[in-house]
Amino acid sequence: VQGSQFTSIDFTTVLLDRDIKISMDGKGAWRDNVFVERLWKSVKYEEVYLRAYETVSHARASIGRYLDFYNGRRPHSRLGGKTPDQTYFNQPLLAAA
Repeated sequence: VQGSQFTSIDFTTVLLDRDIKISMDGKGAWRDNVFVERLWKSVKYEEVYLRAYETVSHARASIGRYLDFYNGRRPHSRLGGKTPDQTYFNQPLLAAA
């Protein structure tokens, strides 16, 4: 399972031995990582693999533009065709604040 290496005993032992807190649901499940894995898959296939960055600063700027697009202009089927920004910033609690 993709991301399962981050819940293995070998990996988590290294973190715990160094007093690094591990953010999981308490079960060490693979799904703890699934949202970040989906984001980075999109970043890799829609941005990184399509570009030949000349410098690190060029890569940072280009990936930053992609993340602005991803959050602000790219519709997401799991969000009913809305962008993450539309979904997050239009929540009733935030709108009232």
